Amino acid sequence: MLWSLFKIILFVALIAVAALGAGWLMETGGGVRIAVGAQEFNLGALQAAIVFVLFVLAIWLLLKLISLLTAVVHFLNGDETAISRYFDRNRERKGYEALADGLMALASGEERAAMAKAARAEKFLHRPELTNLITAQAAEMAGDRKKAEDVYKRLLQDERTRFVGIRGIMKQKLEAGDTETAMKLAEKAFALKPRHVETGDILLALQATQSDWSGARKTLGAKVKTGALPKDVGKRRDAVLALQEAKDIFDEGNSIRAREAAIEANKLSPDLIPGAVLAATSYMERDNPRYATRVLTKAWQAQPHPDLAAAFAAIRPDETPEERLKRFKALTKHQKDHPETRMLLAELHIANEDYPAARNALGDLAETDPTQRSLTLMAAIERGEGGDDDTVRACLTRAVTASRGPQWVCDKCNQIHADWVPVCENCGAFDTLSWKVPPEGGARIHGGAEMLPLLVSKPAPEAPDTPPTEAEAEVEPPHADYADPDDAGPAQFAPEVEGKPK
Repeated sequence: MLWSLFKIILFVALIAVAALGAGWLMETGGGVRIAVGAQEFNLGALQAAIVFVLFVLAIWLLLKLISLLTAVVHFLNGDETAISRYFDRNRERKGYEALADGLMALASGEERAAMAKAARAEKFLHRPELTNLITAQAAEMAGDRKKAEDVYKRLLQDERTRFVGIRGIMKQKLEAGDTETAMKLAEKAFALKPRHVETGDILLALQATQSDWSGARKTLGAKVKTGALPKDVGKRRDAVLALQEAKDIFDEGNSIRAREAAIEANKLSPDLIPGAVLAATSYMERDNPRYATRVLTKAWQAQPHPDLAAAFAAIRPDETPEERLKRFKALTKHQKDHPETRMLLAELHIANEDYPAARNALGDLAETDPTQRSLTLMAAIERGEGGDDDTVRACLTRAVTASRGPQWVCDKCNQIHADWVPVCENCGAFDTLSWKVPPEGGARIHGGAEMLPLLVSKPAPEAPDTPPTEAEAEVEPPHADYADPDDAGPAQFAPEVEGKPK
């Protein structure tokens, strides 16, 4: 409010000064005489002042006109001027509006509109590093793979967009199934940006798929060095790669180098079960059972597994069941409450024909965690203790429909694998297999539940000379792993711990 009052006072003061000045000029005598040829102009003081002001204004206007004409000449000549800058700003405004509209259309799934807006933006902006990205992604959405590839190739020409172009073409080759070309492109993209997590993971998975274990270890080392991967995860995955490298060397017949690689893999990750088994095998080839026992025991402490027990049994394959039971205490004293430890002890006692001890070792596992293996062990125990056929068949029938227990399952796609592999056979993910119970309890054999009454119930008495019908005949469990206990020895329920026959 004070500022407004000040402006009003200032305006009134200026008007007053101008009025006083005009009055003073009118009262002043004399004037200005201007002679031009035969013409003579006599101006009073006030008139002379007005003419002077008009003359100055005319000079200013003339200078501005000359500047405008000069700018027009430069504009027509292609030089940067105020006029060109005005049109440039207008074009930029239209270009960025089209670019924003293209991004919105791309996000909305309107690929044709996005390509049209990108073309309009390129017309005004001349910024291919921006507009080509929209065009390529919109072309991919529209299914125009050829146009998308052409645009990505144009991006390769600019240093700033070379990585984006390589990555785009790499993904197209992956979708087309050209893994060899995709891996080469992934190597180039990873060299440009080693910190890019997605590119590093794709390159690592491709190298693992192509069994390029040496190259995969180099890629993994670069990822850890740049901080794109935690050190502990990198160490674990390096062990996986070293294990596969050792297996390939074994296949090539270079046993000395293979043993070194297997031992290296175990040192990198002692809890890696396949690595521990291979390292134990390597130590046994050197006739070093002490180190083999140490490796398997350490892995068992981390996670009990049947493969570890089988490898431990292979250290001394000719020992008696009693000797084996004693030697296996090095394993069974660890993780005593683990189901795998309890089932292993039960198998050892069954092989030793000590069925009460086997029942004690198995405990209530067949009830609290019923699996095909635990129920089969219980059937062997019942048979060994002289149980009737109904009880044995009941255990075997329950085993038909029971869970298979822990298996090698991919954490990413839940695919079940018979053996451990570094790359999932279903989704291609690297190092995602875990030893665990699959979702929904794993695969079951369908149809077993309906057979339960027939398997458990006793057949009706028949006359001696009357042959039994098919429905009354004894039905064996429909699974190859479970033989009739009458025809099989106890060792068949524990093949990995089978000892010498007595």
